[in-house]
Amino acid sequence: MDIELCIWLILCATGVLKGSDARFNATVLGKWEVMTWNVRGFLVLTVPRSGNISSSSEQFSASFCSADDASCVAFTIRNTSRMEAGPVICTVQGDYGSKSALLHVEESGTIQIKEGDMKVVQDEEVEFNCVTSAWFPSPVVSWNLNGDTVDSSHYNSTHAAHGDSFNSSSVLKFHAVKNSMVECLAMLQTLSNPLSTSVHFVVVPRPPDWTVLIAVVCSFGSFALVVLLILGIIFCYKRKKEKEPNYQDEMTKRVRTQSQSSGLRPPGHKQGRVNADYVTDGQTSIAPNDLTESNSFEMPDAVYYHQTENDYKTANNNADEGLRKHRHATTV
Repeated sequence: MDIELCIWLILCATGVLKGSDARFNATVLGKWEVMTWNVRGFLVLTVPRSGNISSSSEQFSASFCSADDASCVAFTIRNTSRMEAGPVICTVQGDYGSKSALLHVEESGTIQIKEGDMKVVQDEEVEFNCVTSAWFPSPVVSWNLNGDTVDSSHYNSTHAAHGDSFNSSSVLKFHAVKNSMVECLAMLQTLSNPLSTSVHFVVVPRPPDWTVLIAVVCSFGSFALVVLLILGIIFCYKRKKEKEPNYQDEMTKRVRTQSQSSGLRPPGHKQGRVNADYVTDGQTSIAPNDLTESNSFEMPDAVYYHQTENDYKTANNNADEGLRKHRHATTV
């Protein structure tokens, strides 16, 4: 890169990329004898008006250049590094004095998208992280999506010093719609083109959401289980009620059993009957046809005329047992 160092008029400055050459041009009007060049305070080159040019290192050189009605000297620093960054001073002996220029040396590092190529679900938010390392100064990072520049509101960049260089990180977020290419770019003032890296992502269809269906099936299954449980309880209750004996039937059965086990009855003896006026627990009314029947029933005598005294006592004891077990039965 060429810089005009105007000895008597203009202060010039330049910036170069590390490893490239920096060139400074000094133009002097009138006669002069000796010109010197200093880099960062050190004398590195001497240029006489006539004679050989002396240099402290092969890195520094000078040559005469053409200029209308003036003398021109081109000073070159080869393979520049940040060690040469700083003031570059040209001095001409005599009344010309000196002029200086400021040399900036920039350095590009590495750039990488950490995620690499990937597959993403349609309409899902994706995130890409672009990392730059060992840059000086910190680069300007930007993004492209399918060749189009991404608005800066969609990504966030941070920079941090690391020794004598800078690292940076830029995070891009957006919703994936179709197969795309994502490109991250890092730019310095001295770069003719930004350094870049790119990745591709493939969009796959979103899988069906079974959550709602599972919730509905579970709800209906729970409801059906509760219904079946209730029906089962009702069925068991009815079966139990059907197996429980009716009180009147039980009484009739017991009377018949006692009658059969009592032996012979005297002639003309009548057997006891069930009291039709008896009301079971929970019964609030009696059927009309029941009220029309006679309320008096003849029960078998507890003593037979032909039984012995022991048989008589046994019959009385049996009768007493019946009275104790069935308080609603009356023995005549």
